[in-house]
Amino acid sequence: MMDELGSTLLIRARNAIATELGQISAPAPDHPTLHQPGACFVTLTRDGRLRGCIGSLEAHRPLGTDVEANAQAAAFRDPRFPPLALAELPTTRVEVSLLSPASPMDFEDEADALGRLRPGIDGVILAFRNHRATFLPQVWEDLPNPRLFLAHLKQKAGLPADFWSPEIRLYHYEVQKWKETEPSPQPPPQGRG
Repeated sequence: MMDELGSTLLIRARNAIATELGQISAPAPDHPTLHQPGACFVTLTRDGRLRGCIGSLEAHRPLGTDVEANAQAAAFRDPRFPPLALAELPTTRVEVSLLSPASPMDFEDEADALGRLRPGIDGVILAFRNHRATFLPQVWEDLPNPRLFLAHLKQKAGLPADFWSPEIRLYHYEVQKWKETEPSPQPPPQGRG
């Protein structure tokens, strides 16, 4: 059932991007989970490099709506990248991460927090006053050391890498993720033979 859900989410994400680019997409399959509240992130990569990543940390709308909105935002509104061009779509891979609800972490200090992180499993949200950032569990692939992982997360939140305060709050979550093994095939050009 989850493989079917993953395939459906990937198709809906790609279709949402294609539609925004004026492309006609085949109808996406339906799945009962799409109509329930859900939170997801959509990550786009080209040639193994990040090309956009936007998502929701909390379920506040139906999952089908969330994946489509986040796919379009990752493609066209991630402030780190220019909007995705039509010519890039055929070589862009789509990944969808479905988030579990986030749970607060209990810890005494930074060393205790570092010891409680589960590399490769935990997605982490860091919150301090008006600073907030998250890393999906996939980030552990590039930052496998908990101290380095947390330092980069602080920087993403706009804080110094060595910053610590007793007011810092950490939350963790897990994801189910699906990724296109290859970019979706595009129809061959017409008029050549």
